[in-house]
Amino acid sequence: MEADAAPATGSFELALAHATRLLAGQPALAAEQAREILKVVPGSGPAMLVLARALQAQGDGTAARQVLLDLTRSQPGYPDGWRELADHFDASGDEQGADRARAAFLGTAVRDPRLRSAAAALQANEIPVAEGLLRAHLLEHPSDVAALRMLAEVAARLRRYVDAQLLLERCLELAPSFRPALHQYAIVLFRQAKATEARGHVETLLAEDPANLGYQTLRAAILAHLGETSEALQAYERILRRARGQAKIVLSYGHALKTAGRGADCIAAYREAIRLLPTLGDAWWSLANLKTFGFADEDVAQLRGALGRLDLSDEDRLHFEFALGKALEDRKEYEESFRHYEAGAAIRRRMSPYRADETHAHVERSRATYTKEIFARLAGAGNPDPDPIFILGMPRSGSTLLEQILASHPLVEGTMELPNIATYAWELADLRRGEGRKYPDCVAGMTAPALRELGERYLRETRVQRKTSAPFFIDKLPNNFLHVGLIHLILPRARIIDSRRHPMACCFSNFKQHFARGQNFSYSLDDVGRFYRDYVDLMAHFDAVLPGRIHRVIYEELVDDPEGEVKRLLEYCGLPFDERCLRFYENDRAVRTASSEQVRQPIFRSGLEQWKHFEPWLGPLREALGPVLEAYPGVPPEFSPEIRTSGRA
Repeated sequence: MEADAAPATGSFELALAHATRLLAGQPALAAEQAREILKVVPGSGPAMLVLARALQAQGDGTAARQVLLDLTRSQPGYPDGWRELADHFDASGDEQGADRARAAFLGTAVRDPRLRSAAAALQANEIPVAEGLLRAHLLEHPSDVAALRMLAEVAARLRRYVDAQLLLERCLELAPSFRPALHQYAIVLFRQAKATEARGHVETLLAEDPANLGYQTLRAAILAHLGETSEALQAYERILRRARGQAKIVLSYGHALKTAGRGADCIAAYREAIRLLPTLGDAWWSLANLKTFGFADEDVAQLRGALGRLDLSDEDRLHFEFALGKALEDRKEYEESFRHYEAGAAIRRRMSPYRADETHAHVERSRATYTKEIFARLAGAGNPDPDPIFILGMPRSGSTLLEQILASHPLVEGTMELPNIATYAWELADLRRGEGRKYPDCVAGMTAPALRELGERYLRETRVQRKTSAPFFIDKLPNNFLHVGLIHLILPRARIIDSRRHPMACCFSNFKQHFARGQNFSYSLDDVGRFYRDYVDLMAHFDAVLPGRIHRVIYEELVDDPEGEVKRLLEYCGLPFDERCLRFYENDRAVRTASSEQVRQPIFRSGLEQWKHFEPWLGPLREALGPVLEAYPGVPPEFSPEIRTSGRA
């Protein structure tokens, strides 16, 4: 029987209304009532939705998903089935599943053939086709909110979040009560690190639908991002009481436990996620990524067995490859370990292509834009607040250790890797795209008031990350080295610290690290070597045009002489020496990076030359590094004529 079929007597509607009321406090009875309805009206869409919600409320997410999958397979034209499935995937952390289900919902919810075709293209991940159809439709129907929302979905998948935000703002301007668009808007804001704004919209959604697991899960993720770790943990615990059996939510809970420094509980959560879904590669990698964790023999056997399966998604397979690589490295089986790291990196490289020439071109434009002349002309522009301390450089260079050391000082607060500066760079690039001007070239045309306003915006937007009254705070996003010139212009008194590690050690550590997002340069030995060269070249340029502006910490020297290096670091920051900075491992602050477990221990030398075990297979890296490797810790003369022998400020 079709989804909207019902007995003429009206008993169907009465029974369905009763089952729906039972959802609020008696989900087991609601499920029983829904099953009775389905005996009389087999295949009823509304009854299957009630059954799925009741099962979810009882903590049986697997059964709820199966009901929704059965519904969408048997009635692919029933919009509410796809919408509910999309919400279910959102709640369980399955972004790809949610994207596909949401595209199907949009396709069934609209009547225009072009929108149906666009939705089908979205569902098949044929993004250029979907974009072309939607733009053509909007030329004729610019106020079609369904099309606007679908085009925002396209932009979000392409990570053009500024475009997605503008499209959704227009959509909500036309239809303020369009709640699915508001949910998507909150997600897009969150992905742009506008967590405070996103939180406000999620709270609005929850006020209307407090039981919605998708909204609850997004709120928990936002709380974790804002550093409200305790509240985030409580939120995840409440969700899991309702949604037991949701492996990806358990995994997110484990991440929050890791941030809070609750190592044993974190491991238990990851183990539980694996028990619930043994093929969840992300959970296995999360265990490996604890760095201080060791896999048992039975774990290694499971990892090998999983990689022998033919039904693994690429996403899961690459996580298993990296996890097995780490397990074998711990066992000193280095050649096989490298092969698995290499296999995982190859999959990720196919999924997230990287163009080294574009990074090199950015460095060349930066050298041309950020000259002594522009810094002299704009001296005094920007916001003079001295609060921020930027720690930047290559990922896996010891930056988290430096952050932990500085955050142990009573006058300094550690926050997290803040994406604000990169967001401003993207916005500047978007604003000038129509003029044919690229970032950072366009910075040269900015006025002193505009630079000051951008500095004030940074301080305003990062204030939410500050939980104490400490006068200084740390922004530790390594890739901010690409934006040193912009940082100096908008915040001329901010401290800038360059964390540098031996090229082979740093680059190989990046190569074998699977990052949650970004760092696409790291999945090829040649690419990561070229990226390191560009980094050294750009930092040498800033040393030349802004002498003394940047303080450099060489990781190996910090390991050899921690007290001396810490004293020099504090002196650069204008801070008095404090013994607690040498006992940084006693600091129980939340840490979110891959090094979170390592910085809770004293400094050890054991990791300095770990890369040498893999040296026979690192020829492409050595070749890509070229003169940078031989000059370390100095800088090759050709990189900066004004700095010949030392890379240190």
